[in-house]
Amino acid sequence: MFADYYSGKRVLVTGHTGFKGGWASFWLHKLGAEVHGLSLLPPTHPNLHEVIRAGTFASEVNCDIREPAPLAKAVERIRPEIVFHLAAQPIVRRSYTDPLETLETNALGTAHLLEAARHAGLSGPIVVVTSDKCYENREWDYAYREDDPLGGHDIYSMSKAATELVAQAWNRSFFAPAEQLGPVATARAGNVIGGGDYAQDRIVPDAVRALSEGRPILVRNPAAVRPWQHVLESLSGYLWLGARLGLEGKSSPLVGAFNFGPDPSARQPVRLLVEEMLKHWPGEWTDGSDPRSPHEANMLTLAIDKAAAKLDWRPVWSFSDSVRQTIEWYKARHTGNGADMDAVTGTQIDGYTEAARNLGLAWTN
Repeated sequence: MFADYYSGKRVLVTGHTGFKGGWASFWLHKLGAEVHGLSLLPPTHPNLHEVIRAGTFASEVNCDIREPAPLAKAVERIRPEIVFHLAAQPIVRRSYTDPLETLETNALGTAHLLEAARHAGLSGPIVVVTSDKCYENREWDYAYREDDPLGGHDIYSMSKAATELVAQAWNRSFFAPAEQLGPVATARAGNVIGGGDYAQDRIVPDAVRALSEGRPILVRNPAAVRPWQHVLESLSGYLWLGARLGLEGKSSPLVGAFNFGPDPSARQPVRLLVEEMLKHWPGEWTDGSDPRSPHEANMLTLAIDKAAAKLDWRPVWSFSDSVRQTIEWYKARHTGNGADMDAVTGTQIDGYTEAARNLGLAWTN
């Protein structure tokens, strides 16, 4: 089990104040890691960071990865044994209003991190997290594989494709040839849901805000199909990939890109996601389609054959399980009369791990 690898390890999580970074940090702490966070301040209030921060982090650095000097100073001070790079501008619609910030954060910020790791002589793995939207999306009913062309219609998608290219180029140019440096790999996931996401212009947090206020959920793209998965699904892939790279080193065939997507049955239209949510938190939704809205993909899914073959990784929770766990987390926090959210979060991780163990997945052994 990757718990054996992370116990006692010094781990840097960039973007630790965000949704996915917060869950990653909390899980790593549960595994016994010494977790260091590097990020901007939480982008929303409420947020997940305020739930999990007590006791989770050995240190936290407020740092913009677009600024190389403070980033390099923090990496040199922490000297992590493994890095999970999740700091990013993660919202498609925001990339239309802040295109340069999106590109600078996602692509140039990744270059700054890799440069900081290179100059610090870090010998451990670096897992760069990008997105399923890094692919040149042709809007077809075809699951994208790791060797399919990268691209992007919008600035966000392009920036994630650029991030992939940055990671590949730095690995080939600097990390692979240098004996003292560790491997660099990239990881792509589907549309991740789970408790603690409060970002604007994402369907689940938008829905939770509406339900909490007794309003109908405004659904911008009800027919758009997405590969929905719980945040723990993608994180189990990232953590397992990082552990394997740490054990096998840069000569490992795992150095490269991996998709960690859901089961094909979880590829569902937004409308069905919302209807599944309403089974657990009653309310209603309304069609907010607007033909003048910025372009967003209508069809997107990932092939996970490589992760299954090389890592013995596959999804654990069904679409309905993922939605139920997500809504249970939000209801515990916002309607649960002071629920212990550390305990709720930890219980969901434990439940996911037990379900994965029952499936005999390699990372649980």
